Amino acid sequence: MNLLDKINAQLKESALKQYKDKVLTLRLIVSALKDKEIEKRGTGAKDTSIKDEDVIAVLNKMLKQRRESLEIYKKAARNDLAEKEDKEINIIQEFLPKQLDDNETKKACENAIKDSGATSIKDMGKAMAILKSKYSGSIDFSKAGAFLKELLSK
Repeated sequence: MNLLDKINAQLKESALKQYKDKVLTLRLIVSALKDKEIEKRGTGAKDTSIKDEDVIAVLNKMLKQRRESLEIYKKAARNDLAEKEDKEINIIQEFLPKQLDDNETKKACENAIKDSGATSIKDMGKAMAILKSKYSGSIDFSKAGAFLKELLSK
């Protein structure tokens, strides 16, 4: 069962059990995935079906948006909206691969630097390419970029 099928199954189950918040979030996910499918059709691609990589990319984008909104709501002391965003984050994370924590991300960056032979910030792209090929969907690339800069600037 691919990710899209899992999301649709969760949507049906949540609708039957009347979990309103979860249903709303899952509908947002399905809508974003349909937009992605329409976007693929617009490019003239032969295969316009949604693959797991597409689902992960859309979910990561949604997750990033929710995290940014969460920070803004916390700064503005809007706890009601912050709580809503937090619930959406938890629902979205159910469908993503386990994310590496900071220590694991730093270790992955160190290994990518060794594997790529990167010696300066100019070589950061090589190390990032290795990270993207090995850890796509399971690493926060903004954190990884910061770690790579830190490690390569020493």
